Amino acid sequence: MKKLILIISVFAPTIFYAQFLNIENPKRLGGSVNTTAEENFPIFLKSDGSLYFTRTFDEDSKYGMYDQNVWKSEKEGELTYQKGENVKKINNKFNNCIVGFSSDESKIYLLNSYGGKKDIKKGICYSVKKGDSWSKPKEIKIPGLDIEGNFYSFHINKEENAIIISYLGPNSEGEEDLYLTLLEGGNWSTPKSMGYSINSAGFEISPFLSPNSDTLFFASNGFGGEGDADIFYSVKQNNNWFEWSEPINIGPKINSPKFDAYFTMSDRFFYWSSNREAERSDIYYSTFLPPPPPLLASAEGTDVTIYQGTDGKINLTPKGGVPPYNYLWSNGSVDEDPQNLPKGSYDVIVTDAIGQIVNLSIPINEPTPVINKEIIPEINLPQVTIYFDLNSSYLNKENHKDLDEFVSKMEGLKNTKLTIVSHCDRRSSDAYNLWLSKQRLERTVNYLVQKGIERSRISGDFRGEREPDVKCDNCSEDQFTKNRRTTIQVSLQ
Repeated sequence: MKKLILIISVFAPTIFYAQFLNIENPKRLGGSVNTTAEENFPIFLKSDGSLYFTRTFDEDSKYGMYDQNVWKSEKEGELTYQKGENVKKINNKFNNCIVGFSSDESKIYLLNSYGGKKDIKKGICYSVKKGDSWSKPKEIKIPGLDIEGNFYSFHINKEENAIIISYLGPNSEGEEDLYLTLLEGGNWSTPKSMGYSINSAGFEISPFLSPNSDTLFFASNGFGGEGDADIFYSVKQNNNWFEWSEPINIGPKINSPKFDAYFTMSDRFFYWSSNREAERSDIYYSTFLPPPPPLLASAEGTDVTIYQGTDGKINLTPKGGVPPYNYLWSNGSVDEDPQNLPKGSYDVIVTDAIGQIVNLSIPINEPTPVINKEIIPEINLPQVTIYFDLNSSYLNKENHKDLDEFVSKMEGLKNTKLTIVSHCDRRSSDAYNLWLSKQRLERTVNYLVQKGIERSRISGDFRGEREPDVKCDNCSEDQFTKNRRTTIQVSLQ
């Protein structure tokens, strides 16, 4: 019998924090992409390295400087981009923004501002690539999503089965909270708050998931930090979308005393928007060491094969984290796979090279002891019923035959006792029938004793007509005969 146990690690926040301190000082993205307008929400296409972003407060905008449009910028050199061009096929007179691409970059996700009427219903939509163009955006229907106000954003994960939404939703903790909707059976679920550990009394905006969806980055002004809005990260716990570690500030090199948000990753760099050096936000970048993979461990226990044996064993497999791993078992063992174990519960602490910890508990069982019981052979105990003639207590020829066969079956059954009960039919008086049944009992007992059965093994009773075998009003002769009976039953002493 084997048991499989999988536990997700408990991470060490100070260690992850240290990973984000080992970074270059932030730099504004090179070239002419940053202007006196505001540039934010950077997203990169892997296929050609081009940069998509939103630009607001552009005095040359077709619909006025307060209009928000999507721009595309081509790469000029290493971390250098052109001013870019307005993506006219995506932009209209409302606020436009790309919130993500599908993993194969054949689909683009956008704020849904294509219904023809401003603010009629805010949401998310997608467009499919057709050659060098994009199809008409189609709404993604999310039940229960009702966005009020002008501040909201979306992020869809790499697998395209989870969307994180930032908005002032039902029972929000603050101005904007992070909510999650999941694709289940082809339909999106009603958005649900991502919980108290993520959401604060301030605002949480610009969510972004790492490629494997185990680390969430977002901006907030509700957890303290360097300034107006800081970028934080949180690690998923127990592979549960609604369990996250306490948010950790990404650090003072990234976060400034001003506004920092719209974090994204591309290749070995990360990018975000900040107004640290100007009135409006520009796009910045820096190199970084990403958080190490979370430490996982699984353990398979093999039970002891015999009662009170010591051949149990455990096969432990660490995954992720940073090797080498250390093991400390509750029985004092420091081996990865303890052997020769008796029955018991074995706890282990697995620690990786940077201090991440996993706790496991593996039970080892044993078979129940074998108890030898004396096997008593099944005994078929004989029994017999004899029938008397009318008004007679004498044994007839048939009675002798039945009793002799009974006595032969009793041979060898020494540890048994006999119970004899005699009856009459209901003809004649009660007193007479009671006397007659007594006579029948005595003659039966005497015959059995005469045949060699000890008198001490026999007990009996006579009941007259009180307990007929056949209850009838106008009894036939055959029915009367069945009531003139004496029964002999055998049982173990």
